[in-house]
Amino acid sequence: MKGTLYLIPTTLGKTPENNTIPEFTLSILRKLDVMVVENIQTSVKFLQWVGDAIPEFKIDFYQLNKNTPDHEVFSFLKPLKNGRDVGLLSEAGAPAVADPGSKFVKMAHQNGIKVVPLVGPSSILLALMATGFNGQQFAFHGYLPIDAKKKKQMLIQLEGESRRHDRTQIFMEAPHRNNEMFNSILENCSPQTWLSVATDITLPNEEIRTQQIGEWAKSKKPELHKRPTIFTIYAK
Repeated sequence: MKGTLYLIPTTLGKTPENNTIPEFTLSILRKLDVMVVENIQTSVKFLQWVGDAIPEFKIDFYQLNKNTPDHEVFSFLKPLKNGRDVGLLSEAGAPAVADPGSKFVKMAHQNGIKVVPLVGPSSILLALMATGFNGQQFAFHGYLPIDAKKKKQMLIQLEGESRRHDRTQIFMEAPHRNNEMFNSILENCSPQTWLSVATDITLPNEEIRTQQIGEWAKSKKPELHKRPTIFTIYAK
């Protein structure tokens, strides 16, 4: 019998107490002795934080990041084919969502392996919930282009699509470029377009603000540097 692939969310940042992951999810995590992770060191720290029942030196770790070749990812299926349960652990939030683990999940399906997603935090959905924007029609676009000209074109495109299709547009940026992204949105989108900025979601210094861009331009700019942030725009 083949094993089961469990998709295990992690916290969205360092917190002194667990306020985001259900005990049921943790109970499964504590039983797993095979883990596919993006970063072994941070995963070990997370397992220690939740109180791993199996010592990390007895866990078989497989590292999967954006540079892992497909043939190596395919080799991670071997424990599952041999009947062992495996956990796919995200670096932050939900695995396989804006995360390189999606290719492994696809391979699991292609090889008849049961995939079980477990409940936990997702900054994307939490940010959407808090916007007040359309939750029936929305799209997540990941990271926008770094190049200023291409970024401008993409922002204008997303704003236009939002207006035409009544669609909420969600995207993110590398934390060290958050302030630059915020300024680009203010410079290139209409003052009537709504912008929600969700920063440090679930952490003690969480901030979520929704205003029209014209109002953002008049108010004190938030300090977003190196703080995980989700940007959401909505044009009517």
